Amino acid sequence: MRLFNTLNQTKLTFCAILLYGIGSAYCLDFDQTVLDKVEQIYGTAARQRILAWQNLINHDSAASDLEKLRQVNDFFNRNTAFIDDLVLWHKNDYWATPSEFLAKGAGDCEDYSIAKYFTLVEMGVDESKLRITYVKALELNQAHMVLTYYESPHASPLILDNLQPSIKPATQRNDLIPVYSFNGSSLWLAKNKGSGQIVGDADRLSLWHDLKQRMLDMPF
Repeated sequence: MRLFNTLNQTKLTFCAILLYGIGSAYCLDFDQTVLDKVEQIYGTAARQRILAWQNLINHDSAASDLEKLRQVNDFFNRNTAFIDDLVLWHKNDYWATPSEFLAKGAGDCEDYSIAKYFTLVEMGVDESKLRITYVKALELNQAHMVLTYYESPHASPLILDNLQPSIKPATQRNDLIPVYSFNGSSLWLAKNKGSGQIVGDADRLSLWHDLKQRMLDMPF
């Protein structure tokens, strides 16, 4: 955690407005000092992942939502490895910030979904169309997390998943049973079609609240 404790002294900042679901984007400006520190602690590959992330975000703001979904899904699925929290963080459940995920180059399903969510919002995808969704993965017989994209409130969402590389509509993912979903502002009981029933504020989820706070306190 030494890197993350030094980053408040850099020029890199995340705008709090995104994290609380009332704005459209956070601010990314990678300081050379930050990149040098990433390389010193995590190696050249970590630095390259961070730079590739920045290039992805800045690449093509005119691309369609569907193209951005494909680019972001492919980027994280190809550049990071799945490792359980207990092995990676020595905790039963830890939600990493996107930068922690990329610096480590590894994480679990929550980390994939969170990183894809924040990256797509930064690329200009409407936050109201994105949900981080808890599901039951039937083939694994365990809880799982994916990112979902709703073209409209009553549409069948598209699924961005680290288990399957291709993006598919929920109607083609019979192996997943949705449980609940959330984004920067709200929490829903999930269902396969449509947005589901809103049940409260997303900050009822303590791990989500903690993640957002760390992104403010530790702006990288």
